Amino acid sequence: MGQRAKTADELDPKGVIADSYRIDGISEPECRSIFLDWAISVPQGSEARALVRELLALHGPGAPDHPMTAVLRAALEPAAQTGRRGGRAARMRG
Repeated sequence: MGQRAKTADELDPKGVIADSYRIDGISEPECRSIFLDWAISVPQGSEARALVRELLALHGPGAPDHPMTAVLRAALEPAAQTGRRGGRAARMRG
């Protein structure tokens, strides 16, 4: 049995993502800040990546060049590896 699609209110309870699409001249750094506010409000146990996909499906087609669309797309990309791993134990080897 498949999951039902969430409503806009369930995806974005405070409406911050939707509001960002209505702000004329909003910049990508402002969108990242808004996205962070949204992300820290995601209820524990929720699959944030799935919610981002749904937000992108909801807002992205109507605003493909909007900075928030770019931020949502970036949120779905795998995290970059920094190359540093292991802390003190890794430094003690070799």
